[in-house]
Amino acid sequence: MNKQIDLPIADVQNSADTRRIAIDRVGIKAIRHPVKVGDKDGGVQHTVALFNMYVDLPHNFKGTHMSRFVEILNSQEREISVESFESILRAMVARLESTSGRIEMTFPYFVNKAAPVSGVQSLMDYEVMFIGEIGQPSGQYTFTMKVVVPVTSLCPCSKKISDYGAHNQRSHVSIAVKTNSFVWIEDIIRIAEENASCELFGLLKRPDEKYVTEKAYDNPKFVEDLVRDVAEVLNRDNRIDAYVVESENFESIHNHSAYAMIERDKQKS
Repeated sequence: MNKQIDLPIADVQNSADTRRIAIDRVGIKAIRHPVKVGDKDGGVQHTVALFNMYVDLPHNFKGTHMSRFVEILNSQEREISVESFESILRAMVARLESTSGRIEMTFPYFVNKAAPVSGVQSLMDYEVMFIGEIGQPSGQYTFTMKVVVPVTSLCPCSKKISDYGAHNQRSHVSIAVKTNSFVWIEDIIRIAEENASCELFGLLKRPDEKYVTEKAYDNPKFVEDLVRDVAEVLNRDNRIDAYVVESENFESIHNHSAYAMIERDKQKS
């Protein structure tokens, strides 16, 4: 009988590469994992986030160890918390022996809202993304929070030129902020909603429908108005060091969207 000899398994990813081209980001995308997020009312929301995880790869390595990204997620508590976000990122960079890394965590966030007239309550959901980065050469950690807020916008031009009525549409206001102190998700949501023609609600009764229709009509906004009004508020908020505010209006009378964006680093202004 031949005796089986156990040979070491080749580590192809760790082998040398001769092309001398470094890779800025390599990793995994679209892996789901449970997370928990504290809300402004003192509660905790348990939800599922979609993770993208990347590191840099030096020119002399052929590949990265993709399985280690999954190991990093599963080595944490069953539900990842906001407080553990930086530690996960630093563990990933150390485990992959990299000098820089980036984690994007996208999840639905729910706010209980009362209708403006009837007071009937319902949940509104918002898309939230946390982005953590460790850059080279200093290894400094930066955190960005992005919130996508659906609102109503009503066209000022349509209102001005029409004998009656005005076209309106749903808009997505996206606000991404880098902060120097804690900012609630709800704070960013309110900034977008308060500067739209009208905010959205999950449930409305007839008196509420009348209210939101008339409020939007009395408060027309171009897509340019939306981003400028939001930017004014962000400029005054000392907790925010940098921001990107975008608005996309899904036009109701055109087969295209209207779009505007303002980006500002207040530290450099």
